[in-house]
Amino acid sequence: MTDQDSQRADDGVKPVMIGRSLTEGSISKTLYSMAVPMAAGLLATMSFNIVDTFFVAGLGENALAALSFTFPVVMLAISLSIGLGAGASSVVAIAAGKGDEQAVKELTTDSMSLTVLLAVGFSVLGYFTIDPFFRAIGATDDVLLLVRDYMVPWYLSAVFLMAPMVGMSSIRALGNTKMQGKLMLLMALANFILDPILIYGWWIFPRLEIEGASIASLIVRVVSFIVTIYFMHCRMKLFVNPFNLNRAISSWRKVLHVGVPAMATNMIIPLSGSVVIALVASHGSEAVAGFGVATRVESMSLILFYALSAVIGPFCGQNLGAKKYTRLFEAQKITAIFCIFAGLAISVLLALVGKEIAALFSDEAGVIEATFWYLLVVPVSYCAYGVVMVVNASFNGLGKPLPGVVISSARVIVILLPLAWIGNALLGLVGIFAAIALSNVITGLIAYIWVYRTIFMSREVN
Repeated sequence: MTDQDSQRADDGVKPVMIGRSLTEGSISKTLYSMAVPMAAGLLATMSFNIVDTFFVAGLGENALAALSFTFPVVMLAISLSIGLGAGASSVVAIAAGKGDEQAVKELTTDSMSLTVLLAVGFSVLGYFTIDPFFRAIGATDDVLLLVRDYMVPWYLSAVFLMAPMVGMSSIRALGNTKMQGKLMLLMALANFILDPILIYGWWIFPRLEIEGASIASLIVRVVSFIVTIYFMHCRMKLFVNPFNLNRAISSWRKVLHVGVPAMATNMIIPLSGSVVIALVASHGSEAVAGFGVATRVESMSLILFYALSAVIGPFCGQNLGAKKYTRLFEAQKITAIFCIFAGLAISVLLALVGKEIAALFSDEAGVIEATFWYLLVVPVSYCAYGVVMVVNASFNGLGKPLPGVVISSARVIVILLPLAWIGNALLGLVGIFAAIALSNVITGLIAYIWVYRTIFMSREVN
């Protein structure tokens, strides 16, 4: 496909060359070359928690329960990081598209300083509330001892978790995803090696049990932090003086303008899951177990859409900054077509092997049946759900995060909840799954129309 921009859509701005320009060349090839390393890196990152869970499970039921209790805090930190990363990526990409190299460096520097400050505050608050917080969510005394062993090193590692995520978002805004993909792969491999060594005390190392899993994460994250800072400062020369408070406050406002709504959007996803699982629970524990298996399979099945949503934001930001509106329209068409064909292919595959996948996780008939029906019904809508993911990321890249919040909130509250209740009443468990699929399709159509009109109105204004 040849990508051409009208004279009106291109005001002649030369994009900043501190990284890679996303304002020229084939759109499909550009997105493909960025998404592939991101997909590999995301796949490795998703294995991070699975590996921790696998090795900690060998310590017994209490250790596994303790690790489960930590997930809300971990997800909160990740949601905070994703939001800040979305804000940083948006403002940096727009500045890069405008050709303002100094603004790129200032925004990158200030987004990192904001992340460090928030991460330190998060860690301090978390450390001093370990006992009351985890007691409040149901941890017993014996489990709480294990939670404390895990969370003390984990809170020390929070800044080393969050800062690289936001730093890599800035690098991604400049068109470089290969660095992030490689780093994520290496982190996952290092964690896989260190986990059993520190948990079980292999070789000359002491047996640290659940604390060892947390220390392994700390070590890996410190190394990733060092590598990220080195790459940003020594290789890309992205940092300037971080102690200009007036400039920093101005930058923080820009980052948070996108970052706060992006955090809210990201946190709506687990909310929808908790609402649905409450309905699923009315059909028994085997239905819940099957739902859990299916959603884990789903997270891996959507990896291509996660990767695409990670790269479309920087693409939109740079092209908005350069006023390349034709490229913005074309990118939405290309990504929508990809989502449709990829989603349908995934749905056919899961329909064919759903029972076999379920049997890998359980031999209980009820679990297998629930997993099978989910993987038969819901994936039909993955094409539309992929569009929702890409559109929400596009809005963040365009510096207009509120539509993403509205779309995600409406999907859960306005569409999914009533449909799931009706579906459960009429068709039982399958009705709930059908409601999920239908809500994805409806939301996907709304999202695509909305982003298309937003780009059109931006072009008219400019």
